[in-house]
Amino acid sequence: MGPGFRRDDGKGKPMAIDFEDIDLGYDLDPLQVTPQPQQIRAYALAANMPGGRFMSDAAAQREGLPGQIVPGNFSLALFSRLLGETLPGATLLKMSATFRAMIRPAVPLVVRGVVIEKHSGGGGDEIECDLVVESADGDRFVTGTARLRLPK
Repeated sequence: MGPGFRRDDGKGKPMAIDFEDIDLGYDLDPLQVTPQPQQIRAYALAANMPGGRFMSDAAAQREGLPGQIVPGNFSLALFSRLLGETLPGATLLKMSATFRAMIRPAVPLVVRGVVIEKHSGGGGDEIECDLVVESADGDRFVTGTARLRLPK
């Protein structure tokens, strides 16, 4: 199937994608988000990461930063959301990330993924994806990979 292929159950609920429907180079449907300062603060508190750098510009500047930043774990949550929404029913086996630059609030982000490997064996059908969080202008903030097992 081509990039962006999605199936639903006729009621708008996504259905699991079959292993055979995914080719190398399959693009996951991009996720577009613009994290706002209050969302970043709420995420940091919920994740028990109450450092000043995540709370406000003033607190971050006292730490020597240009202003409030997005926690790295927030980027991992965006990767997880992308995978869960695009590959419903898949089980995340492994995810890794490389943090290349700080993400600031109110920056429009695009979270993308592409299938780079397929494996079928006794453990089930698995895929590996390259992932990226980038600005709308293409500046890469976080890159990563994920390995997932698709449902039978």
